[in-house]
Order: sequence, then C-alpha cells, then structure tokens
Amino acid sequence: MRTTFVFTLTGPDRVGIVEEVTETLLGLGANVETSRMAHLGGAFAMLMLVTMPAEQFASLDEALGHLVEQGYKVTASETGPLAEGATPGWVPYRIQVSGADHEGIIHNIARGLSRQGINIESMDTGTSRAPISGTQLFSMNALVMVPAELASTDWIAALKEAGDRSNVDVLVTPAERD
Repeated sequence: MRTTFVFTLTGPDRVGIVEEVTETLLGLGANVETSRMAHLGGAFAMLMLVTMPAEQFASLDEALGHLVEQGYKVTASETGPLAEGATPGWVPYRIQVSGADHEGIIHNIARGLSRQGINIESMDTGTSRAPISGTQLFSMNALVMVPAELASTDWIAALKEAGDRSNVDVLVTPAERD
C-alpha cells in the first residue's frame, strides 16, 4: 500500500539541493507526482506531491534529518490524491492579471474569487521592471475552477471590477484542467 503526502522544503539556495532531496526520496521508494520549485528572494522552496510505500513514511523524518540540521525547514503532511470528478460540472478558467505592482493585488483577486465560490487550483505571480520606466510590474497566472451554476459571465464582470479597483488588467479565458 502507498501513502500520499505533500512535501515542502524551504531554506538556503544551493547547487544540488533538488538532487539531494529527490535522491533521498527515491531511496525510500518514493515517486514525485507533481512539484513546484522556485528561488524566492534568497531562499529556495520546494512543494511536491509524493507517493511512497506506507511502511517507509515513518522513516522520512530520519532520512531528511540532515537537511534540517543544515537549516532547511521540511514538512511532510499526509493527504490523498485528488479524486477524479471531485468537482463534477465545474468549469476551468485561466486568469491573467497584469499592472503596476502594489500591495493587495493578490488579496483583492482572491477575495473576488472566494466570494463567488470559485476555487483557485494553481497560481503563479511575479514582478519585473518595465523596460523604459523601471516601474515594478505585477503579473499573475491562475487556474480556477468555477461551479457550473456560475459559468455565466457575471462572475467575470465582478472579477474585472475587482481588477479595476486594484488598477490592474484582468483577462479570463476558458482553460483545460492541468
């Protein structure tokens, strides 16, 4: 029998950290199903959905203990795989947000979605400098699942209004589920 868990690691970025973590997991018979990894500020962060033999899960803390000793924060939280059809009839949409960076953009968009009963499946955000002015620009790319009863455009208009209040552009397009 296999167990499924969400694995996170945050700490100093260095060459070889991904190899070291995945080698340790592989040695325990684990498989990385899905992952996101990023250099954020001066730190490196890993977020992975992992499956492994249930009897090996108890060995995980000991196997990764050397990383904790090096200053990494490591967590493993048991979960289950996403059940197929967990959101029957829900419709996937891609949301792209862009504009001048300022506090509260993510919160305002997330609040607009939450108040409509829309679930965020994944979200990536970032900032960059405008080529000529050097103004800090914000970008967001999100995949959301919309309940079938909201599939009309009313929620899109409400979300675009939230974007207007945040002075950012919001583009919503139908999507395939990742």
